[in-house]
Amino acid sequence: MDSTNLEQLKSKYKLGQFVQGKVEFQAPFGVFLKIDESTVKGLIKIPDFLDEGEMSQEMYPEIGTIVGAVVVGYNESNCHEVYLNAKPSVLHKALVPLKTSALTV
Repeated sequence: MDSTNLEQLKSKYKLGQFVQGKVEFQAPFGVFLKIDESTVKGLIKIPDFLDEGEMSQEMYPEIGTIVGAVVVGYNESNCHEVYLNAKPSVLHKALVPLKTSALTV
């Protein structure tokens, strides 16, 4: 893979960034999203949907549904794919950034 393309992907989709995409395809291992108008696809793997419990294929969001997720990695062999996480705890951290220092009373 071209390292320039990987760097472009990393600069456009930063780790921890919240993105939205439309479900395009369901696979036994996860769901693929089309992110914005680019050629980049997002993959939410099965373990990255729920904080607790097991995800079944019947629980997948329907094709055409808009889904929000957080960028957690890159497919280094395919510069058009990012790995996403849609666990509620991960989404909460991305959408509600809290200060990491303890509050003083």
